[in-house]
Amino acid sequence: MDIQITGPGTGSMYQSFVPDGSVVINVGGLIPLRPADQNITYTSFMEQYMTSGAPYLKGLHYPINDRPKGIKRQQLVKLIREAAKLIMNGFSMPVNPRDNLAPDGQLFVELCEKDKALCELITGRAPGTNFDCYHFWVEELIHERGPWREVIESD
Repeated sequence: MDIQITGPGTGSMYQSFVPDGSVVINVGGLIPLRPADQNITYTSFMEQYMTSGAPYLKGLHYPINDRPKGIKRQQLVKLIREAAKLIMNGFSMPVNPRDNLAPDGQLFVELCEKDKALCELITGRAPGTNFDCYHFWVEELIHERGPWREVIESD
């Protein structure tokens, strides 16, 4: 039984070495909404696209709204048991890429499906264009961080 438990970052890349039919659990990390305030964070799964692009794996994610409260043993054990059950019972492959995304990744896909012009604007690469929004993670757009944040004078 192969279950990989990882957070965002390079550790996610090791999923390439687990056999078909394995489960990857991404517990996520916490990113400050603004550099000035380290106390307001959101959950970031970052390389969730790796699991989404692996139709021979099943991806599970720590609950996005619970993650800022810390990693709780009971929740992690629940995810491990769910992963074990998926492996023991088997799951159909190929896995739908959207099913392997965290909620924010799924929301981004939905946004692109509903507004193709916006999706092209934020994902297209125009030659010779220096645009900060080209350097982003899905989480930054969904949580309105960095170049996606509307700056209000009181900020």
